[in-house]
Amino acid sequence: MKNILIPTDFSDNSWNAVKYAMLLFGTSECHFYLCNVVEPYVYAGGGMPLVAFPEDYDTDVRERSRISLEKMAAWMKGKFPEHNTDFTVLSEYEFFIASIRKQVKEKNIDLIIMGTKGASGLKEMTVGSNTGDVITKVKCPVLVVPEDADFRFPKEIVFPTDYSIPYSPRVLDTMFFLADKFAAGIRVLHVVKSEHEVLGEEQKINKKYLEDYLSEREYSFHKLTHKNLGEAIEAFTDTMDIDWIAMMAKKLNFFQQALFRPTVAKISYHTRMPFLVLHE
Repeated sequence: MKNILIPTDFSDNSWNAVKYAMLLFGTSECHFYLCNVVEPYVYAGGGMPLVAFPEDYDTDVRERSRISLEKMAAWMKGKFPEHNTDFTVLSEYEFFIASIRKQVKEKNIDLIIMGTKGASGLKEMTVGSNTGDVITKVKCPVLVVPEDADFRFPKEIVFPTDYSIPYSPRVLDTMFFLADKFAAGIRVLHVVKSEHEVLGEEQKINKKYLEDYLSEREYSFHKLTHKNLGEAIEAFTDTMDIDWIAMMAKKLNFFQQALFRPTVAKISYHTRMPFLVLHE
């Protein structure tokens, strides 16, 4: 985990994500890229959208963005003087997702760390907020840090799955690397709607592959019967004292049920617990 991209808009939740990243990786030899993206204006004229890139506006906005990023980097270095971390500031004037994709490719990014406003921020994801767009449209692992998340090193990671799709080593390696780094146990959670539900042949194969891949690590498999995936995850995270939730973005419907649609009042894991979103 050498290159970490942290998109920021200088809000409280993005500051929280930067501090979380420093506490998590600051003592490692890694490089943080602080990125602020200012999107161009889009005007609707005569039925045809017009994108404006005025030169004077571009220069002024990017300069103010760069100064704010340098202040953020300087503050983090002063806050954690003992940490062995390099910063590069990236002030971008581009459409947000296009810019993030470009940085992931050009900087060989291993992990994106982003903040969210908890419940309200996650609801916004369904209508295209920056965090929601990144985790669904950018093929790079993302650690989503809710604004209310208190920092602690992950010691227990839950991996909810229905075993319906094969597991690529490239996807799992990010979770395993972080679990190994922090000596965390991985708890595989399968939620079923009926206690009589059994695995199909393909599900059994995928589960066996996952078990083989986990064999040299601290892990366990769990099965819960519940009609609501979000409520099941909530109960499991409380009972098992879970620190992070890891999920594969590839299974979008399953993923959205857990991350985008936990609207029941008694479900709060998405407001206090980091999500590790795994991509190929």
